[in-house]
Amino acid sequence: MTACIVGWAHTKFGRLADEDAESLIVRVATDALADAGIGPEDVDAIYLGWYNGGFSAQDFGSSLVLQANDALRFKPATRVENACATGSAAIHQAINHIAARRGRIVLVVGVEKMTDTPGDRIGGILMQASYRKEEAEIEGGFAGVFARIAQLYYQRYGDQTDALAHIAAKNHANGCANPLAQLQKELSVEFCREVSDKNPMVAAPLKRTDCSLVSDGAAAVVMTDVETALAMDKAVVFRAWQQVNDYLPMSRRDMTRFEGCALAWQRAFDQAKVRLDDLSLVETHDCFTIAELIQYEAMGLVGPGEGGRAAREGWTQKDGKLPVNPSGGLKSKGHPIGATGVSMHVMAAMQVTGTAEGMQIPDARLAGVFNMGGAAVANYVSILEALR
Repeated sequence: MTACIVGWAHTKFGRLADEDAESLIVRVATDALADAGIGPEDVDAIYLGWYNGGFSAQDFGSSLVLQANDALRFKPATRVENACATGSAAIHQAINHIAARRGRIVLVVGVEKMTDTPGDRIGGILMQASYRKEEAEIEGGFAGVFARIAQLYYQRYGDQTDALAHIAAKNHANGCANPLAQLQKELSVEFCREVSDKNPMVAAPLKRTDCSLVSDGAAAVVMTDVETALAMDKAVVFRAWQQVNDYLPMSRRDMTRFEGCALAWQRAFDQAKVRLDDLSLVETHDCFTIAELIQYEAMGLVGPGEGGRAAREGWTQKDGKLPVNPSGGLKSKGHPIGATGVSMHVMAAMQVTGTAEGMQIPDARLAGVFNMGGAAVANYVSILEALR
Protein backbone atom coordinates (compact mmCIF):
# COMPACT_ATOMS: atom_id res chain seq x y z
CA MET A 1 0.00 0.00 0.00
CA THR A 2 1.43 3.33 -1.00
CA ALA A 3 0.70 6.88 0.13
CA CYS A 4 -0.03 10.23 -1.44
CA ILE A 5 0.77 13.84 -0.69
CA VAL A 6 -2.46 15.85 -0.87
CA GLY A 7 -1.41 19.22 0.51
CA TRP A 8 1.69 21.18 1.41
CA ALA A 9 3.13 24.39 2.78
CA HIS A 10 6.59 25.95 2.72
CA THR A 11 8.05 29.05 4.33
CA LYS A 12 10.71 31.12 2.68
CA PHE A 13 14.13 29.86 3.75
CA GLY A 14 16.76 32.20 5.15
CA ARG A 15 17.36 34.33 8.22
CA LEU A 16 13.86 34.55 9.71
CA ALA A 17 14.61 36.85 12.63
CA ASP A 18 11.03 37.29 13.80
CA GLU A 19 10.19 33.58 14.12
CA ASP A 20 11.31 30.69 16.28
CA ALA A 21 10.97 26.97 15.61
CA GLU A 22 7.55 26.86 17.25
CA SER A 23 6.05 29.65 15.16
CA LEU A 24 7.46 28.10 11.98
CA ILE A 25 5.95 24.72 12.89
CA VAL A 26 2.56 26.27 13.62
CA ARG A 27 2.55 28.27 10.40
CA VAL A 28 3.28 25.42 8.00
CA ALA A 29 1.06 22.92 9.84
CA THR A 30 -1.87 25.34 9.59
CA ASP A 31 -1.20 26.17 5.95
CA ALA A 32 -0.67 22.57 4.83
CA LEU A 33 -3.96 21.41 6.33
CA ALA A 34 -5.74 24.33 4.65
CA ASP A 35 -4.04 23.54 1.34
CA ALA A 36 -5.26 19.94 1.56
CA GLY A 37 -8.77 20.95 2.61
CA ILE A 38 -8.38 18.82 5.73
CA GLY A 39 -9.64 19.80 9.17
CA PRO A 40 -7.26 19.27 12.09
CA GLU A 41 -9.83 16.97 13.68
CA ASP A 42 -9.32 14.55 10.76
CA VAL A 43 -5.58 14.10 11.39
CA ASP A 44 -4.74 10.64 12.74
CA ALA A 45 -1.01 11.09 13.41
CA ILE A 46 1.73 13.70 13.34
CA TYR A 47 5.45 13.34 12.57
CA LEU A 48 7.83 16.22 13.22
CA GLY A 49 11.24 16.22 11.54
CA TRP A 50 13.58 18.34 13.69
CA TYR A 51 17.32 17.79 13.92
CA ASN A 52 17.94 20.47 16.57
CA GLY A 53 21.14 19.09 18.15
CA GLY A 54 21.45 22.27 20.20
CA PHE A 55 20.13 24.89 17.78
CA SER A 56 17.19 25.33 20.15
CA ALA A 57 16.97 24.95 23.94
CA GLN A 58 13.53 23.37 23.43
CA ASP A 59 14.60 19.87 22.46
CA PHE A 60 11.33 17.97 23.11
CA GLY A 61 9.17 19.28 20.31
CA SER A 62 6.67 16.74 18.97
CA SER A 63 3.68 18.36 20.67
CA LEU A 64 4.57 21.82 19.40
CA VAL A 65 2.59 20.88 16.28
CA LEU A 66 -0.53 20.77 18.47
CA GLN A 67 -0.14 24.54 18.98
CA ALA A 68 -1.49 24.96 15.46
CA ASN A 69 -5.04 24.06 16.48
CA ASP A 70 -6.78 22.81 19.63
CA ALA A 71 -8.38 20.03 17.58
CA LEU A 72 -4.93 18.43 17.28
CA ARG A 73 -4.82 17.84 21.03
CA PHE A 74 -4.47 14.16 21.98
CA LYS A 75 -3.28 13.15 18.48
CA PRO A 76 -0.19 10.91 18.53
CA ALA A 77 2.82 13.05 17.64
CA THR A 78 6.38 11.80 17.23
CA ARG A 79 9.62 13.64 16.58
CA VAL A 80 11.95 12.02 14.03
CA GLU A 81 15.68 12.68 13.57
CA ASN A 82 18.15 11.24 11.03
CA ALA A 83 20.72 14.03 10.54
CA CYS A 84 20.23 16.01 7.32
CA ALA A 85 17.74 13.37 6.11
CA THR A 86 15.44 14.10 9.06
CA GLY A 87 12.63 15.48 6.87
CA SER A 88 12.55 12.44 4.61
CA ALA A 89 12.73 10.15 7.63
CA ALA A 90 9.56 11.80 8.97
CA ILE A 91 7.85 11.32 5.60
CA HIS A 92 8.82 7.64 5.58
CA GLN A 93 7.30 7.22 9.03
CA ALA A 94 4.07 8.67 7.67
CA ILE A 95 4.14 6.21 4.76
CA ASN A 96 4.66 3.35 7.22
CA HIS A 97 1.79 4.59 9.39
CA ILE A 98 -0.57 4.67 6.43
CA ALA A 99 0.65 1.31 5.06
CA ALA A 100 0.04 -0.31 8.45
CA ARG A 101 -3.53 1.08 8.37
CA ARG A 102 -2.94 2.78 11.70
CA GLY A 103 -4.51 5.93 10.30
CA ARG A 104 -5.77 7.62 7.17
CA ILE A 105 -4.51 11.22 7.42
CA VAL A 106 -0.96 12.04 8.56
CA LEU A 107 0.57 15.49 8.98
CA VAL A 108 4.36 15.77 8.51
CA VAL A 109 6.27 18.90 9.48
CA GLY A 110 9.99 19.59 9.03
CA VAL A 111 11.68 22.54 10.74
CA GLU A 112 15.00 24.05 11.74
CA LYS A 113 15.97 27.36 13.30
CA MET A 114 19.72 27.73 12.82
CA THR A 115 20.60 31.41 12.52
CA ASP A 116 20.13 32.30 16.20
CA THR A 117 23.11 30.09 17.03
CA PRO A 118 26.54 31.78 17.12
CA GLY A 119 28.64 30.88 14.11
CA ASP A 120 31.39 29.29 16.18
CA ARG A 121 28.88 26.77 17.57
CA ILE A 122 27.11 25.80 14.35
CA GLY A 123 29.95 23.64 13.05
CA GLY A 124 30.10 21.63 16.26
CA ILE A 125 26.36 20.99 16.23
CA LEU A 126 26.49 19.77 12.65
CA MET A 127 29.52 17.56 13.32
CA GLN A 128 27.32 15.53 15.65
CA ALA A 129 26.16 13.92 12.39
CA SER A 130 29.68 12.56 11.79
CA TYR A 131 31.54 9.63 13.35
CA ARG A 132 32.94 11.45 16.34
CA LYS A 133 35.59 8.85 17.20
CA GLU A 134 37.43 9.47 13.95
CA GLU A 135 36.06 12.61 12.32
CA ALA A 136 35.49 15.12 15.14
CA GLU A 137 38.91 16.71 14.68
CA ILE A 138 38.54 17.37 10.96
CA GLU A 139 39.16 21.08 10.50
CA GLY A 140 36.35 23.09 8.98
CA GLY A 141 33.45 21.03 10.29
CA PHE A 142 31.30 19.39 7.60
CA ALA A 143 32.92 21.58 4.96
CA GLY A 144 36.13 19.88 6.04
CA VAL A 145 34.48 16.46 5.76
CA PHE A 146 33.36 17.11 2.19
CA ALA A 147 36.67 18.79 1.39
CA ARG A 148 38.33 15.49 2.30
CA ILE A 149 35.88 13.69 -0.01
CA ALA A 150 36.70 16.17 -2.78
CA GLN A 151 40.43 15.63 -2.24
CA LEU A 152 39.99 11.86 -2.59
CA TYR A 153 37.90 12.34 -5.74
CA TYR A 154 40.46 14.73 -7.26
CA GLN A 155 43.26 12.28 -6.53
CA ARG A 156 41.40 9.53 -8.36
CA TYR A 157 39.77 11.40 -11.23
CA GLY A 158 41.52 14.76 -11.53
CA ASP A 159 40.77 18.35 -10.59
CA GLN A 160 37.05 19.15 -10.70
CA THR A 161 37.18 22.87 -9.91
CA ASP A 162 35.51 23.82 -13.19
CA ALA A 163 32.76 21.19 -12.82
CA LEU A 164 31.96 22.31 -9.27
CA ALA A 165 31.74 25.90 -10.47
CA HIS A 166 29.20 24.85 -13.12
CA ILE A 167 27.11 23.10 -10.45
CA ALA A 168 27.18 26.12 -8.15
CA ALA A 169 26.30 28.55 -10.95
CA LYS A 170 23.45 26.31 -12.13
CA ASN A 171 21.89 26.11 -8.71
CA HIS A 172 22.25 29.84 -8.09
CA ALA A 173 20.56 30.56 -11.44
CA ASN A 174 17.75 28.15 -10.60
CA GLY A 175 17.26 29.71 -7.18
CA CYS A 176 16.55 33.07 -8.81
CA ALA A 177 13.26 31.57 -10.08
CA ASN A 178 12.28 30.26 -6.64
CA PRO A 179 10.58 32.90 -4.46
CA LEU A 180 11.10 30.66 -1.42
CA ALA A 181 14.88 30.43 -1.88
CA GLN A 182 17.24 31.98 0.62
CA LEU A 183 19.76 33.25 -1.93
CA GLN A 184 18.22 34.59 -5.11
CA LYS A 185 21.37 35.83 -6.79
CA GLU A 186 22.86 34.64 -10.05
CA LEU A 187 26.58 33.93 -9.95
CA SER A 188 28.73 33.24 -12.98
CA VAL A 189 30.78 30.11 -13.51
CA GLU A 190 33.86 32.33 -13.49
CA PHE A 191 32.98 33.81 -10.09
CA CYS A 192 32.30 30.36 -8.63
CA ARG A 193 35.54 28.99 -10.08
CA GLU A 194 37.93 31.59 -8.66
CA VAL A 195 39.01 32.26 -5.09
CA SER A 196 38.32 35.90 -4.18
CA ASP A 197 37.49 38.14 -1.24
CA LYS A 198 33.81 37.47 -1.93
CA ASN A 199 34.36 33.78 -2.59
CA PRO A 200 37.03 32.68 -0.12
CA MET A 201 38.36 29.17 0.36
CA VAL A 202 36.41 27.51 3.19
CA ALA A 203 38.13 24.11 3.25
CA ALA A 204 40.34 23.39 0.27
CA PRO A 205 39.31 22.71 -2.44
CA LEU A 206 35.82 23.94 -1.45
CA LYS A 207 35.05 27.64 -1.65
CA ARG A 208 32.08 29.52 -0.24
CA THR A 209 30.13 28.95 -3.46
CA ASP A 210 30.57 25.19 -2.99
CA CYS A 211 28.83 25.18 0.41
CA SER A 212 25.14 25.24 1.35
CA LEU A 213 23.72 27.87 3.64
CA VAL A 214 22.87 28.22 7.32
CA SER A 215 19.10 28.59 7.22
CA ASP A 216 15.84 28.91 9.08
CA GLY A 217 12.66 27.47 7.64
CA ALA A 218 9.89 24.91 7.69
CA ALA A 219 7.82 22.82 5.29
CA ALA A 220 4.87 20.48 5.77
CA VAL A 221 2.89 17.89 3.84
CA VAL A 222 -0.43 16.19 4.42
CA MET A 223 -0.44 12.53 3.45
CA THR A 224 -3.11 9.89 3.00
CA ASP A 225 -3.84 6.59 1.27
CA VAL A 226 -4.60 6.34 -2.45
CA GLU A 227 -8.32 5.68 -2.01
CA THR A 228 -8.79 8.83 0.07
CA ALA A 229 -6.51 10.84 -2.21
CA LEU A 230 -8.66 10.06 -5.25
CA ALA A 231 -11.38 12.24 -3.78
CA MET A 232 -9.03 15.16 -3.07
CA ASP A 233 -8.36 18.22 -5.24
CA LYS A 234 -4.76 17.14 -5.86
CA ALA A 235 -2.72 14.07 -5.12
CA VAL A 236 0.91 13.08 -5.66
CA VAL A 237 1.61 9.38 -5.27
CA PHE A 238 4.82 7.74 -4.08
CA ARG A 239 5.81 5.39 -6.88
CA ALA A 240 8.82 4.43 -4.76
CA TRP A 241 10.30 5.15 -1.34
CA GLN A 242 13.57 3.60 -0.24
CA GLN A 243 15.98 4.01 2.64
CA VAL A 244 19.53 2.62 2.67
CA ASN A 245 21.93 3.20 5.56
CA ASP A 246 25.68 2.78 5.17
CA TYR A 247 28.49 2.61 7.73
CA LEU A 248 28.92 5.77 9.77
CA PRO A 249 32.76 5.89 9.72
CA MET A 250 34.12 7.23 6.46
CA SER A 251 37.16 5.00 6.99
CA ARG A 252 35.01 1.95 6.21
CA ARG A 253 33.82 3.24 2.83
CA ASP A 254 35.06 4.42 -0.55
CA MET A 255 33.95 8.03 -0.18
CA THR A 256 34.25 8.73 -3.91
CA ARG A 257 31.36 6.37 -4.67
CA PHE A 258 28.34 6.98 -2.34
CA GLU A 259 27.37 3.31 -2.54
CA GLY A 260 24.36 3.71 -0.21
CA CYS A 261 22.98 6.43 -2.47
CA ALA A 262 23.45 4.23 -5.53
CA LEU A 263 21.70 1.28 -3.91
CA ALA A 264 18.78 3.45 -2.74
CA TRP A 265 18.31 4.72 -6.29
CA GLN A 266 18.48 1.22 -7.79
CA ARG A 267 15.94 -0.13 -5.31
CA ALA A 268 13.65 2.83 -6.00
CA PHE A 269 13.84 2.27 -9.77
CA ASP A 270 13.03 -1.40 -9.23
CA GLN A 271 10.11 -0.58 -6.95
CA ALA A 272 8.66 2.01 -9.33
CA LYS A 273 9.45 -0.12 -12.39
CA VAL A 274 11.10 2.84 -14.10
CA ARG A 275 14.58 3.88 -15.22
CA LEU A 276 16.51 7.09 -14.65
CA ASP A 277 15.65 8.14 -18.21
CA ASP A 278 11.97 8.14 -17.23
CA LEU A 279 12.45 10.91 -14.65
CA SER A 280 11.58 14.47 -15.60
CA LEU A 281 13.76 15.99 -12.87
CA VAL A 282 15.59 15.27 -9.64
CA GLU A 283 15.82 17.26 -6.41
CA THR A 284 19.07 16.09 -4.86
CA HIS A 285 21.10 16.78 -1.73
CA ASP A 286 23.74 19.33 -2.78
CA CYS A 287 24.96 20.19 0.71
CA PHE A 288 28.26 20.74 -1.10
CA THR A 289 28.84 20.84 -4.85
CA ILE A 290 31.08 17.77 -4.69
CA ALA A 291 28.13 15.86 -3.22
CA GLU A 292 25.92 16.71 -6.21
CA LEU A 293 28.68 15.70 -8.60
CA ILE A 294 29.13 12.27 -6.99
CA GLN A 295 25.36 11.82 -6.85
CA TYR A 296 25.19 12.13 -10.65
CA GLU A 297 27.28 8.98 -10.76
CA ALA A 298 25.39 7.22 -7.96
CA MET A 299 22.02 7.72 -9.66
CA GLY A 300 23.45 6.33 -12.90
CA LEU A 301 23.44 9.48 -15.02
CA VAL A 302 27.13 8.92 -15.81
CA GLY A 303 29.80 6.41 -14.90
CA PRO A 304 32.39 6.68 -12.12
CA GLY A 305 34.61 9.71 -12.52
CA GLU A 306 32.36 11.26 -15.21
CA GLY A 307 30.17 13.51 -13.05
CA GLY A 308 32.13 16.55 -14.11
CA ARG A 309 31.20 15.94 -17.73
CA ALA A 310 27.48 16.08 -16.91
CA ALA A 311 28.01 19.38 -15.10
CA ARG A 312 30.19 21.03 -17.75
CA GLU A 313 28.06 19.91 -20.71
CA GLY A 314 24.79 21.13 -19.18
CA TRP A 315 23.11 17.74 -18.77
CA THR A 316 21.58 18.83 -15.45
CA GLN A 317 20.45 22.31 -16.46
CA LYS A 318 16.70 23.02 -16.59
CA ASP A 319 16.74 22.34 -20.33
CA GLY A 320 19.21 19.47 -20.10
CA LYS A 321 18.95 15.70 -20.28
CA LEU A 322 17.96 15.47 -16.57
CA PRO A 323 17.24 18.74 -14.75
CA VAL A 324 18.74 18.57 -11.26
CA ASN A 325 17.66 20.96 -8.50
CA PRO A 326 15.41 23.29 -10.48
CA SER A 327 14.47 24.74 -7.08
CA GLY A 328 18.04 25.94 -6.56
CA GLY A 329 18.81 23.04 -4.26
CA LEU A 330 20.31 23.33 -0.81
CA LYS A 331 23.00 25.57 -2.30
CA SER A 332 20.60 28.39 -3.20
CA LYS A 333 17.22 27.49 -1.65
CA GLY A 334 18.82 26.90 1.77
CA HIS A 335 19.36 23.99 4.12
CA PRO A 336 17.39 24.21 7.39
CA ILE A 337 18.30 20.67 8.42
CA GLY A 338 14.97 19.18 9.59
CA ALA A 339 12.98 20.97 6.90
CA THR A 340 15.16 20.00 3.95
CA GLY A 341 13.72 16.57 3.12
CA VAL A 342 10.13 17.80 3.43
CA SER A 343 11.00 20.81 1.28
CA MET A 344 12.45 18.58 -1.44
CA HIS A 345 9.22 16.56 -1.55
CA VAL A 346 7.15 19.76 -1.74
CA MET A 347 9.28 21.01 -4.65
CA ALA A 348 8.91 17.68 -6.45
CA ALA A 349 5.16 17.62 -5.83
CA MET A 350 4.83 21.12 -7.26
CA GLN A 351 6.69 20.04 -10.38
CA VAL A 352 4.56 16.99 -11.17
CA THR A 353 1.34 18.92 -10.53
CA GLY A 354 2.46 21.74 -12.84
CA THR A 355 2.35 24.35 -10.07
CA ALA A 356 6.06 25.22 -9.79
CA GLU A 357 5.63 28.47 -11.75
CA GLY A 358 9.05 29.94 -12.64
CA MET A 359 10.78 26.73 -11.56
CA GLN A 360 8.54 24.53 -13.71
CA ILE A 361 10.07 21.86 -15.90
CA PRO A 362 7.74 21.52 -18.92
CA ASP A 363 5.50 18.44 -18.82
CA ALA A 364 7.13 17.11 -15.66
CA ARG A 365 5.65 13.67 -14.94
CA LEU A 366 8.02 11.78 -12.64
CA ALA A 367 10.23 13.47 -10.06
CA GLY A 368 13.05 11.87 -8.10
CA VAL A 369 14.15 13.02 -4.65
CA PHE A 370 17.43 12.13 -2.95
CA ASN A 371 18.02 13.31 0.63
CA MET A 372 20.96 12.13 2.72
CA GLY A 373 22.00 12.30 6.36
CA GLY A 374 25.67 12.67 7.17
CA ALA A 375 28.23 11.99 4.47
CA ALA A 376 26.04 9.57 2.44
CA VAL A 377 25.16 7.57 5.57
CA ALA A 378 21.33 7.73 5.69
CA ASN A 379 20.13 7.67 2.08
CA TYR A 380 16.49 8.27 1.11
CA VAL A 381 15.06 8.16 -2.41
CA SER A 382 11.49 8.89 -3.44
CA ILE A 383 9.90 8.83 -6.88
CA LEU A 384 6.76 10.95 -7.15
CA GLU A 385 4.01 11.13 -9.78
CA ALA A 386 0.79 13.11 -9.94
CA LEU A 387 -2.19 10.84 -9.27
CA ARG A 388 -4.60 13.53 -10.35
